[in-house]
Amino acid sequence: MTPRQEGAPREDHVIVLFGATGDLARRKLLPGLFSLARAGLLPPRYRIVGSARSAVTDDEFRRRARDAVAEFGTAEPTGEAWHEFAESLSYGSAEPAHPQPLLDAVATAEQTIGGHPRRLFHLAVPPRGFTPTIGMLGDTGLAGNARVIVEKPFGTDFASARALDDAIHTTFDESQVFRIDHFLGKESVDNILALRFANGLFEPIWNRDHISHMQIDVPETIGIEGRAGFFEQTGTFRDMIVTHLFQVLGFVAMEPPTSLAAKQLRDETTKVFEAMPPVDPTQVVRGQYRGYRDEPGVDPGSQTETFVAARVEVDNWRWSGVPFYLRSGKSLGQRRQVVTLGLKQPALRMFALDPSLACAMSNNELVIDFDDPGWIAARFLAKEPGATMRLTEAAMTFRYADSFCTQCALAGYERLILDAMLGNQSLFTRADGVERLWKVSGPLLDNPPPVQPYDPGSWGPDAVHRLIAPHHWYLPDGR
Repeated sequence: MTPRQEGAPREDHVIVLFGATGDLARRKLLPGLFSLARAGLLPPRYRIVGSARSAVTDDEFRRRARDAVAEFGTAEPTGEAWHEFAESLSYGSAEPAHPQPLLDAVATAEQTIGGHPRRLFHLAVPPRGFTPTIGMLGDTGLAGNARVIVEKPFGTDFASARALDDAIHTTFDESQVFRIDHFLGKESVDNILALRFANGLFEPIWNRDHISHMQIDVPETIGIEGRAGFFEQTGTFRDMIVTHLFQVLGFVAMEPPTSLAAKQLRDETTKVFEAMPPVDPTQVVRGQYRGYRDEPGVDPGSQTETFVAARVEVDNWRWSGVPFYLRSGKSLGQRRQVVTLGLKQPALRMFALDPSLACAMSNNELVIDFDDPGWIAARFLAKEPGATMRLTEAAMTFRYADSFCTQCALAGYERLILDAMLGNQSLFTRADGVERLWKVSGPLLDNPPPVQPYDPGSWGPDAVHRLIAPHHWYLPDGR
């Protein structure tokens, strides 16, 4: 039996995966749960019940889980650890009108464990399935002694987000609800808090007096990967900016919390969202890569954006006047996840600057790569060796993989599933914060600018450079 680590849940659990035969369960959830099991971070006694509309036997579900771990996991599904994990798996199909197979599977799992295990439901289902599944949990009594993880997107606008929250709150108290954003489970996002608040070198300059602008850049090289049905209804702004990049902005821009407890952390990120003025559609560039309309299932006249660059603000004492530039899109030049803080230039520029550097590095920068394991770089100007005072670019870089053993690091989903079992909501979004972000996004959703074409492998439409002027995008940088 795998020894349990410090920090593992103390309560016995029955974990129910809705959408257990889907892509998210195959790529992330089942491999992640096995990783937690191997690390000794699952409860002392646990059972995992898969559920979906299709009828699948327990043995078939175990085979699917084995294939998923073999393809996407970090360890082979072999030996005692796999045998113990596989024995915990069972399956019960469920539809809102026919929940009995699931009820039977949960009852069997609880009898096997004994006592009164806590239930954890993970809703890895399409958004249209959230409300009926939540209603079923309430109607059948399964919601008792339970917590629920809800996948993104949390609505598609303010009205739908409010309706979803109302539906959830008819069955679950907000303290039982865990709206999951796997970006917030990253070690490197957590390390943004450590970098800023644990180091007197950085916190004093983290404000409008020293920072000229900030960028949050999440380009992707992949296209829509056959998800036209989802993407045509969502687009990059709903899928990435509201759900992921705004959340990272909340962590980067928050005031110092009084502690790292859930309430204090979420209070401060929500204050950031409250200080954001409505998104100005004239400060947004929407793009669509050439060839998108030829993808199977895409409307030939589609105006869905596959790229967004936006200028937003946080109108409070710390950040007033500092623009935040957010950018994300499909089929771009690199896959990166980067926060860049542009520092203001010295008041007196006494050094002659090489014209080739003036464009590339008009500001000193602090760059945080939060794509695990991540790195942090301070970019600055230094004197070249020689008889003349000639400046050149320099950097000091800290790489987590070079300094720590990352073998024990948890992936985003692993960390967040563990936190949900522990009841720790620190890295999960709150209802009022989600609703505020949709409200801020309203003007853009109501009046989006037309999409502009861009070539796959590029960095989006040319208009993105006018959006950020007089500054420059950190990416592409050739590094």
